[in-house]
Amino acid sequence: MIRRTRPVAGAIALLAALTAGIAFPAGAAAGEPTGQDAPKVDLVLDVSGSMRAKDIDGQSRMAAAKQAFNEVLDATPEEVQLGIRTLGANYPGDDRKEGCKDTAQLYPVGPLDRTEAKTAVATLVPTGWTPIGPALLKAADDLDGGDGSKRIVLISDGEDTCAPLDPCEVAREIAARGIGLTIDTLGLVPNAKLSRQLSCIAEATGGTYTSVEHQDELTDRVNELVDRAAEPVVTPVATEGAGSCDKAPVLTSGLYTDREEFGQQRWYRVELLAGQELRASVSVAADRAVRPDHGLLMRAVTVHDREIVRGEATGNGRTDVVSTGLRYPKPELEDDDSGKPAAETVCLGVTTSFSADAGVKTTPGLPLELTVDVVDGPDEASDVASFGLGRGWWLLGALVVAGFLAGLVWGWLSRWRVAVWRAS
Repeated sequence: MIRRTRPVAGAIALLAALTAGIAFPAGAAAGEPTGQDAPKVDLVLDVSGSMRAKDIDGQSRMAAAKQAFNEVLDATPEEVQLGIRTLGANYPGDDRKEGCKDTAQLYPVGPLDRTEAKTAVATLVPTGWTPIGPALLKAADDLDGGDGSKRIVLISDGEDTCAPLDPCEVAREIAARGIGLTIDTLGLVPNAKLSRQLSCIAEATGGTYTSVEHQDELTDRVNELVDRAAEPVVTPVATEGAGSCDKAPVLTSGLYTDREEFGQQRWYRVELLAGQELRASVSVAADRAVRPDHGLLMRAVTVHDREIVRGEATGNGRTDVVSTGLRYPKPELEDDDSGKPAAETVCLGVTTSFSADAGVKTTPGLPLELTVDVVDGPDEASDVASFGLGRGWWLLGALVVAGFLAGLVWGWLSRWRVAVWRAS
């Protein structure tokens, strides 16, 4: 048995995008990849006047961004439809109203012509304002339509200059459209206010925020996000846990969503055959103001309430999501007279310890996302899922033998030195 606790960052609304790489067995009834449309990515680049600053590896921020974009365009997967939108690239004046309209599609979202896209990027010159909110709204329109994955990657070196249009509220509005769009943000300046704003934008749609200070970091991160867009989309299935295991829904491999009241315990059931392994994880998001200290406990127990394994995690209010997971390999059994492998019902219990100040609504419950994966168990005794040391047994044995021999040699040398001392 292995217990594994795994932290997750970002909002729970689009955690499916992060778990898309999990392979479910054929016939899975929930959370299967859906949608045949090509994945779409819109790179939104800040081309405001501040991008002239030369503080990234001895070159200007604009030059670093151009170099990163060229490398990203070379590495973009063929199946990804990619576009480039700018903000602050065209209006050099002082009229704030005009400056806050300055966003344009430099290269349309669609099949990528790498040479054409690079030529368009080469023409960019740092110019004007920083209308992040308006640019995000337009970028969401660029990606509208279809059921493939959609991702905006925003790269900026400064805060939005077009208040009162709050880019965080814009991101929440985009998330409320329900079009499955994720916004990831990258900050080119280690600035606290910029970090808060870009983090807020990302978290609103389940995206990520990253601070980068070097050109290669920028290239690697944008490449990673573009590649992530090409992963299959997994759609969670709504379920409703029960107050006890005997009334809990039976889940197969898949991705599920539920709601859990403060301090409540929810139960789910999974059928496990001999020789199979259960891998489960759960994430709970604080979608309202809660007290900083909270916890999450996930237990796998038998129908007789005997605990098999558990995973637990605590939160301190620095992130909106707390997550944990567990693994349970069911050993192989000798065939009985029926010739059928023995089955076991595993009860999964999820308990939270969130609390909130007076006046904060406790209903509906906090959003919960549960991943269940039932796979074939380990075939070899050296597998880490069966034996904690895995193939490390040989190393442990070698260390024991080496220690024993070293002890013998040291003892012989000590006796020889004593004998020489006495003789002299």
